[in-house]
Amino acid sequence: MAGSVSTDLDDLDRLVLRLLAEDGRRSYTDLARDTGLSTSAVHQRVRRLEQRRAITGYTAVVDPLVAGLPLTAFVSVTPIDAGAPDDAPDRLAHLTAIEACHSVAGDESYILKVRVADPGQLEALLQEIRAAAGVRTRTTVVLSTPWEGRTPPPPAN
Repeated sequence: MAGSVSTDLDDLDRLVLRLLAEDGRRSYTDLARDTGLSTSAVHQRVRRLEQRRAITGYTAVVDPLVAGLPLTAFVSVTPIDAGAPDDAPDRLAHLTAIEACHSVAGDESYILKVRVADPGQLEALLQEIRAAAGVRTRTTVVLSTPWEGRTPPPPAN
């Protein structure tokens, strides 16, 4: 019985996928450097991931500041009705200002990372989140980002 693509991936496959998810235009040379593989080995691995449909397309990373989205916030969401289905991620997937959705332990169910152009857009987004998912929100606005998007070192061989 054949396994699914996700269960057939080794640690290096996952690292290559994570690096390409960060920047779909990353060169084979950069991938080789970041994974500890040779350039030809990375090229073969990427081709195999494409053939197995683990990679179905590439996108360039857009700097949020360049894209005019300088305001970053974290929005914690809690269901208004504890008995309601836990489907907030599905209900919010259409909101492109939400960059990430994390299921968390604690008082909140999810923490969303959002990027918008200004406080007015944040206010409108919060209203959309509440209406779409039937949740309460608690928002933390980011003042500065000393670093972000760190890539872990490749696994030890």
